[in-house]
Amino acid sequence: MHQTIIGLEVQKQFELADITPDFMVGSVGGGSNFAGFTYPMIGERIHGNVETRFVAVEPESVPSMTQGRYEYDFGDTGEMTPLVKMHTLGHTFVPPRIHAGGLRYHGTAATLSVLLDSGLVEPRAVGQLGTFQAGEIFAKTEGLIPAPETCHAIRGAIDLALEAKERHEETVIAFNYSGHGLLDLEGYRQFMEGNLKNN
Repeated sequence: MHQTIIGLEVQKQFELADITPDFMVGSVGGGSNFAGFTYPMIGERIHGNVETRFVAVEPESVPSMTQGRYEYDFGDTGEMTPLVKMHTLGHTFVPPRIHAGGLRYHGTAATLSVLLDSGLVEPRAVGQLGTFQAGEIFAKTEGLIPAPETCHAIRGAIDLALEAKERHEETVIAFNYSGHGLLDLEGYRQFMEGNLKNN
């Protein structure tokens, strides 16, 4: 919950701009980043004050939200943690090598799992190539190189914008730019040279 300072600040920015987002988008591994960004506004949705939709984006190669089971599991491979009810691929799951290292966790946080199960949060899974493509688009248009984890949120935002464009709808989309990719330039090099695998 300590990361909700980000979500509270974003809420204040919405107030100052006099807008309410149609969508809030964030990347998910375990869920702390997404929770910090969205939970304050999810509270507003629960109380009926907004109709914002919340989209959680994960890697296709670690699909705990979109393909995992909602059951009790250990939070670690050593089985040292208490059993926690979560969306999980199983604590023995070994994730593939992808550049979004922060999104390789086998499960989803218990509170986020409850929100997924209730339908308040909508999960999406995207491939590694699509995320790096989104990162390239963002870098060229905004002048910032996003981290591979952040690229998942950007991919989700781009996809939502394209869907709104097809429907001829004006849509306000907020996504969490959670980190820069200056330490991930090797992944971008592999992508630009066509040597990056999708999953």
